[in-house]
Amino acid sequence: MSSNTPRQPTRDLRFFLTVPHACSYLPGREATTLFLDPQEAPGKGVYDTLALLGFRRSGRHLYRPHCEGCNACISVRIPIADFTPDRTQRKLQRRNADLEQRVRPAVFDAEHYALYSRYIRTRHADGDMYPPSLDQYRTFLTLDQPYARLLEFRLDGRLLAVAAFDQLEHGLSAIYTFFEPTADYERRSLGTFAVLALVERARHLGLPHVYLGYWIRECRKMAYKQTFHPLEQLDGRHWRRMISTER
Repeated sequence: MSSNTPRQPTRDLRFFLTVPHACSYLPGREATTLFLDPQEAPGKGVYDTLALLGFRRSGRHLYRPHCEGCNACISVRIPIADFTPDRTQRKLQRRNADLEQRVRPAVFDAEHYALYSRYIRTRHADGDMYPPSLDQYRTFLTLDQPYARLLEFRLDGRLLAVAAFDQLEHGLSAIYTFFEPTADYERRSLGTFAVLALVERARHLGLPHVYLGYWIRECRKMAYKQTFHPLEQLDGRHWRRMISTER
């Protein structure tokens, strides 16, 4: 499959629109989301195709923004062959070289949930994922599909971070990362390091891209995505280099 232009699905798929709701990223805006039919299991073939069209996964659902009069959400990905870590990112790689990495299936783990709960309560108490709950966590980050994975980061056995990602035909799709929120580990920049780790994993697997989801220029929480150079953005049905992010 080309990783720039998707082919048409081999069968008809049904999609649904949500009712307008408050935007999670831009204050005062309304958002509408396009979902693949929830009765459609997110099998790998359909997912591979829809990911090239800017769809993301949350639990069992594949979705993308479909907001009237707003195109702020831009799908972005890192082209592995052209990516070289900058000076700051190389420092982070050296700083985190003592972490053990382990890939696991996306199944529930009480240790993972305890870290997730601390992370949400400390870092995102003002967001729509607060307060955390077991049901919310299971629905969002666990999935019984072979492509759904969790990447653990441990220091001397202690769990410091978990990156949920999917392994697709044309790249790795970063779903969500949560990490130890205490000040003791701030210098490790574990969220950024998790992306760097996925880049290296994609390179090792011979996959051409790491998908970072949506980037919104006006959203401060998404600014970290601009630190990865180069980036490609989905422009209609084609992926093109984002000139604004070039060094």
